[in-house]
Amino acid sequence: MRYLLPPLHEGHAPIFLHQAFEDAVEAFENWAPEAPEPAVDCDGRPTAISAVFGRMRTCTDILPMRVLEDVLAVLRDVDELALDAGQASYAEAARVLRAHCVARLKA
Repeated sequence: MRYLLPPLHEGHAPIFLHQAFEDAVEAFENWAPEAPEPAVDCDGRPTAISAVFGRMRTCTDILPMRVLEDVLAVLRDVDELALDAGQASYAEAARVLRAHCVARLKA
């Protein structure tokens, strides 16, 4: 049975989804070519990173600066993200990261 991530509450994610997002960014960065999609711990269950990014696509919570820096380091193409320091949301970063995951899985 597939584990369904909990819905957001009025655009806000529970803390364990924030932590899973941070872990997913790190896992994405370390994802070796030709390797299967990594999974991260999300509320005690292994969850594909694309699922974590997918759930966070509508999260309006502000992305902490250290996480934003990690996202920018992973993507390496600042033009791809129109994120303002201190104002970026998880949703903005999650949409781009999810798209990268989907593209990589299709390749």
